[in-house]
Amino acid sequence: MTTMYARLSTMMFLQFFIWGGWFVTLGTFLSSTLGASGGQVGRAFATQSWGAIIAPFVIGLIADRYFNAERILAVLHLVGAVLLYQLYWATDFSGFYPFVLAYMVVYMPTLALVNSVAFRQMRDPALEFSRIRVWGTVGWIVAGVVISFVFAWDSREAISAGGLRNTFLMAAVASLVLGLYSFTLPGTAPLKEQAVSSGIKQSLGLDALGLLKDRSYLVFFIASILICIPLAFYYQNANPFLAETGMTNPTAKMAIGQVSEVLFMLLLPLFIQRFGIKLALLVGMLAWALRYVLFAYGNNAELAFMLFTGIALHGICYDFFFVSGQIYTDAKAPKHLRSSAQGLITLATYGVGMLIGFWVAGQVTDHFVVEGGHDWKSIWLFPAGFALVVLVCFLLTFNGRQAVVAPSKA
Repeated sequence: MTTMYARLSTMMFLQFFIWGGWFVTLGTFLSSTLGASGGQVGRAFATQSWGAIIAPFVIGLIADRYFNAERILAVLHLVGAVLLYQLYWATDFSGFYPFVLAYMVVYMPTLALVNSVAFRQMRDPALEFSRIRVWGTVGWIVAGVVISFVFAWDSREAISAGGLRNTFLMAAVASLVLGLYSFTLPGTAPLKEQAVSSGIKQSLGLDALGLLKDRSYLVFFIASILICIPLAFYYQNANPFLAETGMTNPTAKMAIGQVSEVLFMLLLPLFIQRFGIKLALLVGMLAWALRYVLFAYGNNAELAFMLFTGIALHGICYDFFFVSGQIYTDAKAPKHLRSSAQGLITLATYGVGMLIGFWVAGQVTDHFVVEGGHDWKSIWLFPAGFALVVLVCFLLTFNGRQAVVAPSKA
């Protein structure tokens, strides 16, 4: 392992340790400690979408033009440490929401910034990036293990005592460390010629709107937005659901999903080469429906294996649809529009799609509140049925005759 490899891997580890350190348990914390409703929990999770919508402005108008990427990364994480510390002290939702919104507006641009720093130090990003990015997934997993097995903040007793509040303090410390560490990262100056020709229009993906004239891509684009509604249910409700069923160490056990994500990421190129992009996308959508059926009918007793299977399906759910979608987008877009096309699909999914999804998840969750908890069976069957409807519509309208055999390296 070279020194540069170790430095970039450490950056990725901390970047996703911070996010995984509080985001997974956010729904449980809000409902149990702050007494938030499902709608309020949905609003808190939707700050991720607002951050994703605003992030291109930060990157396209500021970072790409005037400042070194590592410096703005450092400043954003230092500001983020202060905001996370404020979340640690919040006593009600009205005091919590402004700070979580501000934090996600600050954090989401850093996802692109760490990629920029990493890519600029690589000779062959297609071969090298995955070996560095995987440490981000490791960081997310380690955060869950620390919460569950080191401090047990997600035990029933700790949740009742407000122990999940400490996740924000842990993330604040990690954000402070990454902020200071970022000043030591290799200098990543703006590419002047690229900044002049790209900027906010390319970052938002507006250059690539012409792709929507292609019927197949339009169908895929709409399906990508719609499938974000089932995705939002997982992010918002999985941890509260597992905690409410009495599962011990639910946060660490949810990290099984990240392990699955790594494994299926390795299998995805082989699957696409053998079976094509349409089947990969269909398998991803089917996995969402299957996962929620397992959640609906599983329990924390003799049917606990159904819950674990549902968690482990995360790799198929995410990789086979969203990563396949990025590959499909790269293949459909002309070379000069590939960056814009990726910006467009990111804005559509993590921005618009997730924003709608978290609102829907909040409304459905509130509708099925019962005495002593939630009617989880009814809650999970909603996104299961929704995913199946999207799958059938996609199957009937998407033209998959154009082959996509592998990610483009151009």
